[in-house]
Amino acid sequence: MRIAVIGTGVVGRTVAARLAELGHDVVVGTRDPSVTRERTQPDRFGTAFSTWLEKHAGLRLETFEAAAAHAELVVNATSGLVSLDALASAGAANLDGKILVDIANALDFSKGMPPAVRASSEESLAERIQTAFPGAHVVKTLNTMNAFLMVDPAQLAGGDHTVFLSGNDASAKARVSELLRSFGWRDIIDLGELSTARGTELLLPIWLSLMSALGIPPSNFQFKIVR
Repeated sequence: MRIAVIGTGVVGRTVAARLAELGHDVVVGTRDPSVTRERTQPDRFGTAFSTWLEKHAGLRLETFEAAAAHAELVVNATSGLVSLDALASAGAANLDGKILVDIANALDFSKGMPPAVRASSEESLAERIQTAFPGAHVVKTLNTMNAFLMVDPAQLAGGDHTVFLSGNDASAKARVSELLRSFGWRDIIDLGELSTARGTELLLPIWLSLMSALGIPPSNFQFKIVR
């Protein structure tokens, strides 16, 4: 499948690399490819983008617009506070009729760690994206965990934990579920229409509190729904 991953942070890089490993044709979208390629300073995770890109020669770096135009499916892995702007740069016409997998959270790091969560019980980021791009089929998932667990759930408890799914289009959710299973996910709960993403986005405050209280890396804990 032709997939565009919009965003070059640790989440975008991790998801793009895993999708490429699985055999997909992956393009990474950024605002200015020439500027992004010149990033030689390590980020807060200790990785410089230029170094990462050299290690993943099969991945292509394009503008938001070119990446979205190329893709059959688009992954929004940008910071949630800039997601709408980034997707606007990708172009509504390039998103029309396509599945748009939103894995972002609106986190405000302006005052350091932990970030403030800019989530709402009245309208989720995923719903705002759907309103802005009505021709896309937005599916919210993977936003309640660390980036490394997103693509490799088996590294924790043998993969015995839960990933949530929200969206208005049943066929789009079925396609995204296939992708999740290819990552190794077994416990996938479809919460229903896209408005249910409000709940998963509002899980972030307790997720951040757990990270602080447990004093362990965020790849070492996850949600499991027992029934």
